[in-house]
Amino acid sequence: MTLKARKVNESIVENIRIVRPNHLNGSGRLFGGALMQWIDEVAGIVAMKHTRGNVITASVDHLDFLNPAHENDVIVMIGKGTYTGNTSMEVKVDSFVEARSGERTLINRAYFTMVALGENDKPTCVPKLIFETEEELTEEENARKRRVVRMMRKESGF
Repeated sequence: MTLKARKVNESIVENIRIVRPNHLNGSGRLFGGALMQWIDEVAGIVAMKHTRGNVITASVDHLDFLNPAHENDVIVMIGKGTYTGNTSMEVKVDSFVEARSGERTLINRAYFTMVALGENDKPTCVPKLIFETEEELTEEENARKRRVVRMMRKESGF
């Protein structure tokens, strides 16, 4: 079966949340676990849109908490595909606090490996990504490097 390749921008997802009191940790900042749940959902939707099927999170790399978020902050999460393998794809999710002025401050960046699932929840082929911009090509090149590191960690048991 030949899968139709898709452009990166065909599966970009933008999700918005407001930080509520139940999302705060003991320091009055956004609890990292809440953000992790939100960005995992964004990554999953990106992968589902790209594969047009079911997916599962296989791993998360570089979950970097760069800046805090506080109660009533608007959180904008943007996810997009950066690489496709045979049955998996990498999805980058950037999270921002958006000020009333519209200015965005990056608070988190994460890279997810998502696996496409077919019949009986077995891995299935992923359509290739079509890269159209220099930024997308750079992301894909960096994703290939991260993949090599992931494979080395897997082989060495880390």
